[in-house]
Amino acid sequence: MKTADFDYQLPPELIAQTPIEPRDASRLMVLNRTTGEIAHHHFGDLPNFLRPGDLLVYNESRVIPARLFARKPTGGKVEILLLRQRADGAWETLVGGKRVRPRMHLTLLDGPDGETTDATAEVIEAGERGMRVLTFDRPVLPLAGEVGATPLPPYIHTPLQDAGRYQTIYARVPGSAAAPTAGLHFTPKLLHKLEEMGVRSAFVNLHIGLDTFRPVSEERVEAHRMHTEYASLTEKAAAQINRTRTEGGRVVAVGTTSVRVLETAAAQSPISNLRSFDGPTDLFIYPGYQFRAVDALITNFHLPRSTLLMLVAAFAGKALLDRAYAEAIRERYRFYSLGDAMMIV
Repeated sequence: MKTADFDYQLPPELIAQTPIEPRDASRLMVLNRTTGEIAHHHFGDLPNFLRPGDLLVYNESRVIPARLFARKPTGGKVEILLLRQRADGAWETLVGGKRVRPRMHLTLLDGPDGETTDATAEVIEAGERGMRVLTFDRPVLPLAGEVGATPLPPYIHTPLQDAGRYQTIYARVPGSAAAPTAGLHFTPKLLHKLEEMGVRSAFVNLHIGLDTFRPVSEERVEAHRMHTEYASLTEKAAAQINRTRTEGGRVVAVGTTSVRVLETAAAQSPISNLRSFDGPTDLFIYPGYQFRAVDALITNFHLPRSTLLMLVAAFAGKALLDRAYAEAIRERYRFYSLGDAMMIV
């Protein structure tokens, strides 16, 4: 399967630069996999496409202020993007700056143009394309809260006026370098309405890391290897999903990250009984994959050649998804992290 088959041309002005207000005023394209129908709505209409007994599965990972700034011993400035903490306490990062080598000590800054602090980091490993493994002289999450900034994807050029708009309203567990963006459309009022009509909620966790930031570079899709990300499905959430299935409801994943958690757990469970999961996942879903845990999907419009687009193509069917993206461009939908949404049933 060719990676080029997942390319498409998007007019730059359709890349959403600011969030829409209120959150559920974004548009919602609804795809029916059985009939091939494509319909246009708004996210606030979501209750019309759900029914009592359905289960919405949300990723409750919270974006951390993962963008840090530092100086090298020579005085040159570098930018650090925190991606994932390893079991030994070191952090996998992306570092922007020249000649950042192992054993180099970096001095953290108080913001992008700030003064030096007394916090330091040491480079212990160097990888390709800016990958570095760092150790810090103090706990990183409190440090990031003091001197870090919210990381936005590189295609967003407008500063975010409210950092909270790059968090879901139910984000609880710190650890992501990017938001699980399908969940950005939910409001407290909408969640309450869904609960009142008998739609249930379950929460999983996947801390979003490196693969969110990079398109697939291999010519063939099958040659791509995902970096591992931490994922968790609790016993409570697994029981909710099993109950939903037994009672005839649908499991509706909110975002591709929720899909990956559920399908990772399903791959290690008996067919009729989803079990809890806690650990790393490198599951790569692309057309040909047989889904075991997900009945419907809410997602955003994704970058060309991305693993996210490939996952959605696997779920919707590539021909239907190609048609949907072409129509979204014609209808001037807003794309990517701060853009509009799609529901696939």
